[in-house]
Amino acid sequence: MAEKALKVAVIGGGSSYTPELVEGIINHHHEFPVSELYLVDIEDGHEKLAIVGALAKRMVERAGVNMTVHLTLDRREAIRGADFIITQIRVGRLPARVRDERIPLRYDCLGQETTGAGGFAKGLRTIPVILDIAKDIRELAPDAWMVNFTNPTGMVTEAVLKYGGVKTVGLCNLAIGTRMQIAKLAGVDRSLVDFEWIGINHLNWATKIRAGNEHLMDVILDAAANQSGVSVKNIPDFGWDPHFLQTLGALPCSYLHYYYMTDTMLDEEREAAKTKGTRGEVVQRIEAELFELYKDPNLAVKPKQLEQRGGAYYSLAAVELIASIYNDRRDVQTVNVRNGHILPFLPEDASIEVNAVVDSQGAHPIQVETEVPAQIRGLLQVVKAYEELTIEAAVHGDYGKALQALTVHPLVTAGQTAKSMLDDILAENQAFLPRFFK
Repeated sequence: MAEKALKVAVIGGGSSYTPELVEGIINHHHEFPVSELYLVDIEDGHEKLAIVGALAKRMVERAGVNMTVHLTLDRREAIRGADFIITQIRVGRLPARVRDERIPLRYDCLGQETTGAGGFAKGLRTIPVILDIAKDIRELAPDAWMVNFTNPTGMVTEAVLKYGGVKTVGLCNLAIGTRMQIAKLAGVDRSLVDFEWIGINHLNWATKIRAGNEHLMDVILDAAANQSGVSVKNIPDFGWDPHFLQTLGALPCSYLHYYYMTDTMLDEEREAAKTKGTRGEVVQRIEAELFELYKDPNLAVKPKQLEQRGGAYYSLAAVELIASIYNDRRDVQTVNVRNGHILPFLPEDASIEVNAVVDSQGAHPIQVETEVPAQIRGLLQVVKAYEELTIEAAVHGDYGKALQALTVHPLVTAGQTAKSMLDDILAENQAFLPRFFK
């Protein structure tokens, strides 16, 4: 096993998720000995960084691991000479997320953090900043790996693959969470669960599910149809129609509720917005409570309340990926990578989310066994076209590409609605979108 000490930089270190990541690094310190952990944030996030950083230092001290935690607002200092850079940023912070959720509702469209018009707005704000980070990495840590958790993960990863010029892998906790939930439903250990994961980030299907030699697809589809299915905390689980699932022939990820049950999800969003608030507003309240907990000088572990935030298994996904690259493990993980010829109906330079062998050279996607059926292939092609257009719009400040991106998205009513919504998004995000206002 390699023994080189590591420098890890976390961009967006003031995030409420950071204690989860720090816990993972501590628990796996024997696998990759991080000696310098840099938590970096922007000036606007300095207070949260100080609170989270103090908790991180207490966690490290309590665990007795040989690791120094540094807090800084200087991104370049954090990146210089780093081995791994983890990106978990939210450009515009939670108020921008709330706008992303509420603007589409004005037009009777779904507003969600990573999907539809909400994900579009977030992508426009985020991609230029991520590419600026990649520029710093090229200069200051050219051999480093960028591990991207920033949503919308698929688009951000694809933008870096096309324009960033750095080694990168995109990560999401959805696949590892699905594996955990399948293991629970089947009553087996997670290590025994194997599935084929096909799609792009937040548009995925499990097409083969096994535990050892036992095929579990029918068992899991029955469970999903009976409203005890596989979902994540930030998406209501309305279950699936049994006949629909059987004819689909695959287990859809939670986010496909937005595409397959659009009216139900829109009604739920409208009701939530009028009563308890959008998910972003709920998260604002959860975060306020979390940071009050984090301030406690006697707290030296990740608090259980963090589970309400919706980031279950985030640290596990990050730690397993970094450990596999560092130790040349050659194990299989689900990641966002360049397509190549894995899904031949999508562009070669597209980012896809599939199983891959991870070694010291990165993630190598595994050719899927399933012949992807038309009902899955068609939706993937449309949403990938939207992602391609959004990336180009974000990189170049191209209004026309932005309009076409919104118009083609299945969750946006086409034509004048898309144009009016785009104008609202640009107007309310002007401070974060200088390329559109030259």
